Amino acid sequence: MQAQAGVIKRDIKEMTEEHKRLRRTQKGCTIRKMGPYVSERQWGTVREDYSEYGDSWGYFPFDHAYCRSYFWGEDGLAGISDYFQNLCFAVALWNGKDPILKERLFGLGNYEGNHGEDVKELYYYLDNVPSHYYMEYLYKYPQQAFPYEQLRTENKNRSKNEPEYEILDTDVFNDSRYFDVNITYAKTDSTDIGIRISITNRYKNAAPITVLPTLWFYNRWTKHGSLKTKPNFSPAGKNTIFAEHSRLGNYYFYYQDADDALFTDNETNTQIVTGQPNESIFTKDAFHQAIIHKAHVNELRQRKSGTKFSPVYNYSVKAGETIHIYCRLSEKQQKDPFDSEFEKLFEKKKERGR
Repeated sequence: MQAQAGVIKRDIKEMTEEHKRLRRTQKGCTIRKMGPYVSERQWGTVREDYSEYGDSWGYFPFDHAYCRSYFWGEDGLAGISDYFQNLCFAVALWNGKDPILKERLFGLGNYEGNHGEDVKELYYYLDNVPSHYYMEYLYKYPQQAFPYEQLRTENKNRSKNEPEYEILDTDVFNDSRYFDVNITYAKTDSTDIGIRISITNRYKNAAPITVLPTLWFYNRWTKHGSLKTKPNFSPAGKNTIFAEHSRLGNYYFYYQDADDALFTDNETNTQIVTGQPNESIFTKDAFHQAIIHKAHVNELRQRKSGTKFSPVYNYSVKAGETIHIYCRLSEKQQKDPFDSEFEKLFEKKKERGR
């Protein structure tokens, strides 16, 4: 028995931090409350389909995803959320040329691709641990206009016997004319998440990019929803947002100095989707309208509440340069959310968090 006890003690001593966290989970501690639970794609899914004949691709196409709220889930680039997607975070981008913000991966619907549905992007899940205390994701974002229609047309014109037309078959990545967008999450505990967005220009010349670290609530307050009290984001001091949710509880979102800060609601733009006039300008696609078309910028800037929020960062990134944006999402108030220890958190969790 003594020998066995010695083995157990040695095993515990040799455990990594991740093993210790997982052991706490076995004892009933919740360590995975926030994780990579936001879908890559919610549009075109059976759950969102309310069509008469079960046409999920036609009922909720990709072209509606930027302006139409979902009923049964959310999607985004490198998105995270709580277990039930009450509170979501993901990154949106704009290269100054695309007709929409890059908020989610693009893909073909079932009858658009010569081999059916298919994502047409370059993205990589680089790292994660079971507790989600460390997560890393890489997205390659073209600096030229994203070839949405070219990918649709070329694939639609090909037979089933021909290979698929992929994004690398276009010239959009020629001469390394793209950004590496590396998104890293590192936790101090299960409800305190550090966020680092690193943008590297792989091209030989400087290039512009707009970055929107976006926080939003899954819409459970309209039609199919069950929430009686609408959640809300509101300012709570310099570069701080207070998130109130009756089921999830309260969170604080911290961000570094930004060029702008905008509020809207995660609600459908009915004018675009059904032709019915909107009740408000504060719709799901309001950030698209503000950033790309300069519409209602002052109204979004002056509004101090909503169910979707984002600071806005405009950069011209030099050739080979990497810029960093830091945010923090926490259940607790932080006196100094970006103190000297904060930047060390990412490497610490990457090296010692296993």
